[in-house]
Amino acid sequence: MAQVDQSILDLDANPFKKDFPLFGRHPEIAFLDSAATSQRVKGALDTQREFYETMNSNPLRGLYSLSVQATEAINEVRKKAAHFIGASDPDEIVFTRNASESLNLMAHSYGDAFLKPGDEVCISIMEHHSNLIPWQQTCAAHGANLVYLRCNKDGDYDIPDEEIERKISQKTKIVSVMQVSNVLGVENPVKKIAERAHEVGAICIVDGAQSAPHMPVDVKELGCDAFALSAHKMFGPMGIGMLWAKRELLESMPPMLTGGEMIDWVSEDQASWAPIPQKFEAGTQDAAGIAAFGAAIDYIEGVGHDVLAARERALVAELARRLGELPFIRMIGPRNPDKHVGVVSFNLCAVHPHDVASILDSYDVCIRAGHHCAQPLLTYLGIQSCCRASVALYNDRSDIDRLVEALTKVQEMFNGIQ
Repeated sequence: MAQVDQSILDLDANPFKKDFPLFGRHPEIAFLDSAATSQRVKGALDTQREFYETMNSNPLRGLYSLSVQATEAINEVRKKAAHFIGASDPDEIVFTRNASESLNLMAHSYGDAFLKPGDEVCISIMEHHSNLIPWQQTCAAHGANLVYLRCNKDGDYDIPDEEIERKISQKTKIVSVMQVSNVLGVENPVKKIAERAHEVGAICIVDGAQSAPHMPVDVKELGCDAFALSAHKMFGPMGIGMLWAKRELLESMPPMLTGGEMIDWVSEDQASWAPIPQKFEAGTQDAAGIAAFGAAIDYIEGVGHDVLAARERALVAELARRLGELPFIRMIGPRNPDKHVGVVSFNLCAVHPHDVASILDSYDVCIRAGHHCAQPLLTYLGIQSCCRASVALYNDRSDIDRLVEALTKVQEMFNGIQ
């Protein structure tokens, strides 16, 4: 990792907040819910509007100049997206609505085509429902079994090596895991998991929704076969995501959706499919959203992956440290502040998480409360719901100060002064 200017780690300074227009409209807000959705960078908002004002047309379907420009705009972002995750072939990038759709595509296209009775699909107990329910459904439809990698319930909440070796077996055909937990904030050993998957002849799919916004991603280094992410978690628009998968994998899979430009030819009785990636991009694409996604990538790369990662590591470590010092807070996840990526989950003793989040809102502090689309994980940990605070590079120490102050007010309100 390149040397980072130490001024970036000054959490009292904030050179990034000005790049996000919502904070200009709402300077009173301490926004600590970026794991659910990040704020939109100005460049992405401007690019989306500019598309509609200067080249609005249906891409891929017109020979006139506006349509050609729209098509070229999509193709340029496809190249940027490939570079962003270390992929060499832009045609391996499929644009979707979000990471959830990308993971569903893998489950229902690849899974439906290749799973047989008695096969196993291996996921982790940490998975977001988007990387759990599709595999439940696909396994049930084909008589396959769903196997869970279980993390330790304390310490670093890591997945032990022996668990990986035992659960990923000769019966395993697909492994699909999140790189970073949206609840615990831990980074899973994806490279080791991918290596084990390949040892037994399985493919490895990675949910990168919570990793791509916070750290450099290189799919070649990870050794995975497919990778999913969402633009709205990395300063881009809602409604745009992407799936990267190896060419041979995409070419072996049937499409999940049909119609529009994903066909080669159609007769009354049958049809054939366009080459990848159009094979998986049925209907009219959100070209303006894709263009805005490209602007979000430009922003991250302009700031620098190392700068972004270093500042966010400092922020989340400070957040975890400050929360860990409060005697009425029960941390959910690693006690070591340096083991968190992006998020810190916690509960306030004897107060329901929904009450905590609602009261914090009255202090203009925005956090998330609930099961965070990870009910099996929370059940495994013996809790029903929890609070979650999450950071991005536009946060600073004042946001953490206000969270701690507001949590102290909630504690006094429900449990008295300690």
